[in-house]
Amino acid sequence: MDPRSLDELARRLSSVVPPGVTALRRDLEENFKAILQAGLSKLDLVSRQEFDVQAAVLRRTREKLEALEARLAALEKNNP
Repeated sequence: MDPRSLDELARRLSSVVPPGVTALRRDLEENFKAILQAGLSKLDLVSRQEFDVQAAVLRRTREKLEALEARLAALEKNNP
């Protein structure tokens, strides 16, 4: 997850803290950020770059499969 998104989410969480504890807002923001990072690190996530690489591999594999299926269909048509 993008660190800026994590910072923004932590900032939003700390902004809903009641006015009486605004002195603790910065500490709460840091704690929220740490909790979010810990929770996200436990998830089985991949980076956008890894996802894009795997999507490209899958696309090439599909293209090869379609080409092989077309060749097989042509061979079956010529050799009944």
